[in-house]
This record gives sequence, C-alpha cells and structure tokens, in this order.
Amino acid sequence: MEISIIGGGIGGLTTALALHRAGISCRIFESVSELRELGVGINLLPHAIRELAELDLLADLREIAIETAELCYFNKFGQLIWREPRGVAEGYHWPQLSIHRGQLQSLLIRKVRERLGEDSILLGHHLRDYEVGPDGRVKLHFINRKSGVARLPHETDGVIAADGIHSRVRAIHYPDEGMPIWNGAILWRGITESTPFLTGRSMFMAGHQDQKFVCYPISARHFNAGRSCTNWIAELRFEPSQLADREDWNRPGVLDDFLPKFESWQFDWLDVPELIRGAAAIYEFPMVDRDPVPRWAFGNVVLLGDAAHPMYPIGSNGASQAILDTACITRMLQAHADPGPAFAAFDTERRPRTAAIVLANRSNGPEQVMQLAEERAPEGFEFIDEVIGHAELAAIALRYKQIAGFDKQTLNQKL
Repeated sequence: MEISIIGGGIGGLTTALALHRAGISCRIFESVSELRELGVGINLLPHAIRELAELDLLADLREIAIETAELCYFNKFGQLIWREPRGVAEGYHWPQLSIHRGQLQSLLIRKVRERLGEDSILLGHHLRDYEVGPDGRVKLHFINRKSGVARLPHETDGVIAADGIHSRVRAIHYPDEGMPIWNGAILWRGITESTPFLTGRSMFMAGHQDQKFVCYPISARHFNAGRSCTNWIAELRFEPSQLADREDWNRPGVLDDFLPKFESWQFDWLDVPELIRGAAAIYEFPMVDRDPVPRWAFGNVVLLGDAAHPMYPIGSNGASQAILDTACITRMLQAHADPGPAFAAFDTERRPRTAAIVLANRSNGPEQVMQLAEERAPEGFEFIDEVIGHAELAAIALRYKQIAGFDKQTLNQKL
C-alpha cells in the first residue's frame, strides 16, 4: 500500500512519520518550493505529546520547547480568575509543550528526511485535481504554482489531504463552501524577547471575548539563559462590516490598529504594551474556522487536520487535533487492507469528536471563565469566589478537557 500525503505542515509531516513507523509506504507533496521556519508559537497538549513520544520525538522537543507549568486566566485588570497546573505538573504522564511553529516543523522535516529519505518530500507540487480509476487507485495532477507548469501525474493507492484551511481537496468536494468563516475578531501576533513572567513557564490569557491578550514562552534556550522568548496574541473583536476591505490576511500588523486598546494593561506582573512594542515583527490574522462537514472520506481520499476541522485557536487544540488524527488514521490503515475502508473508519471515529471541539471553541471553550468575570464583575473584584465559585470554574475546565479528549483520568489510562 502506498499513501500520498498532500501538504507538508504539522499534520502531513507527523502522518508521514507515523505511517513509516507502521511500515506503510508514503510520500509528501507540498505546494511551496522552499520550506522555511515560519509562524509564531503554538501549544501541544498532553494527548498530542503522547503520540509524538510514540514517534520517538519527545527528547528532541524538550531540547527546544518550554514545558508549560501552569495556565492562568485573568480579567482585564490583571486579577486572577483561575489557575491550574499543566502537563506533568498536573499529574499527566506527558507534558504540555509550548514551541515555535517553525521550529516544530523544521524538526519534523528533518526527521521525515532522516527516516524516509531525502526524496520523501516533493516541493513545488500544488494539487490541481485528481481522478480515481476503476481499481480505486488515485491519479494526482500537480502544477508548480510559481511557474504554472504542470508536473508529472502521480498514481497512488490512497490520498491523505493535509493541505490546511484552504484545502484544494476539500474545495473539490465542497465547491460551494467558499472562504473560511470570520467571527469579527482579529489577532495580532508577535514574539518578544523579555524578562520571564510569573513562573517563567506560565501560559496566561487576560481580558474577555471582545478584547483578549494571550501570552506564553516558547524557547528552552532562552529559559535556560534566564530570559523569555515570549509569544503573544492581542485580540480585538469588530463588527464585520467595519472591516469589509480587509481581504489581505496574514499581513504585517500595524501597532496603531490595536496597541491603544492595551495601553492601560500594565499589570503588577507584566507590562503588556511594553511587551507588544518589543516585537521584531507583528502579523495580523482573522479569527476564522469552517462549519463541520458531513463527510471527510471519499473512497480512497480523505481529509485530515485543518483541511478536515479548522477551528478557532482556543484551548490550544488546532495542532494537537491534527496529531491525534495522525495516530487514528495510522491505526485504521494497519487494521484494513485497503485505504477506502480505513479512511471511512477514521472518518467515523474522528469527525464527530472534532466537530464538538469546533462548536465548543465558538462558545469560547475554557476561556468562557474570562467572559463570566467580565459580565459579573466588569469593574473588577476583590475575591473571585464572590464572582465565580471554584466548583463552577473547575467544571468549565474539566468539561472542555473531556470534549477535547485530554482529561487526565482518561488519558493517563492509555499507557
């Protein structure tokens, strides 16, 4: 059996490593002509780290990532709403790791080439279309997007489309879906070298659903030197009609567009505007997702990762869910002789679970504790227990972990 993977992002690369470990032949076809360390920080939750540990990647990850010690939620005045330990500190058998997306991708690329061979990733191959023969084999048609020149077609037994939120394969099967759905929020993201804050390994979120700041360190090298390579996200919500002309997403951010709203966010433990000003570069993104679809598997072709279930970056679940997809689809391909039944089984298991996360994230997921504090105590509070009880806060945190598949009791039993 030979599997072709469309897309060399985190989902596609991890899939290649998992299939190779299972003895299944595969190759990655990537649109871009050059792979570079792009992006900012991401979080990998314990259930995803469990799968990466199975691929013998944990030691490498620990050399570059931060092992997150705690997650904290604050209101817009920097008052603590909820704090919980994370990863090993919470009693999981696996850590939660914060890492630069580009460094994670570079590590995965290196491991794919070491284990599968230098020719296992074909660059400059943008999928244009595909056709399925009477025997179920799939013929892929590629072009070089830079030159517009057609590539030689490639025949394969099965196709895993890990080609992101703008997936070509998804567009083929859902041609009327259109652009991703924007909820009116804009994210400005940056990385700043700074002094450590809180524990030095803390992740925090502050504010409420209309104005939020997310922050966490992402570099073991900086931490070991007594510094912090700090990933941050500033978020503001607008009426979509106000920003109808903003078509060029993922563009350089402009400080005047958002910094004035955060000028007063100078907490005892962190000066937010100073951190924002210290970034070498700022990028602007929309908060987008897509509606869950009724089907991922189409015979010997299937969607995976953001191509299947793009979700809001809430609850640190985007990359983690793609990695869980990888583990599941590998298991299904091991259990079935043909890709079609394996992909159908993968669809049956993973699609309902991820649809629930997409919808939960639209309701702010675990971050709803900040909105509750804003609604009940907009001028701040002296004691959070007088605003939101500990039991209510703990229940919100646990409920999301159960939806997303990483509640401690269930996960720790999967040894």
